[in-house]
Amino acid sequence: MLADLTVDLRVREIPLTEARACAADLVSAVGHADTAAVYSEQLGVAIATARVTVSLAKGETVLVGQYRGPRLPEGATHLPTGATIQWLLVTVVA
Repeated sequence: MLADLTVDLRVREIPLTEARACAADLVSAVGHADTAAVYSEQLGVAIATARVTVSLAKGETVLVGQYRGPRLPEGATHLPTGATIQWLLVTVVA
């Protein structure tokens, strides 16, 4: 997902409230419908399923939802018991 592999990245964990504020202005690159549904529920905005190739260049930032937990059951719209999402802002800095 990096246009140039000789870059530095800045990764910062953010709380759900900040992720919600970021999500309204972003374009989705979530490739699985169930993951998009869970992200939509968590973020309070519709997250589309979009199987796209992402190529980040210097200065660009992405919101990453790092799902941690059991495999999502088919048709999931909420986090399963014991699962969490770690929200990260990842910026290509150099």
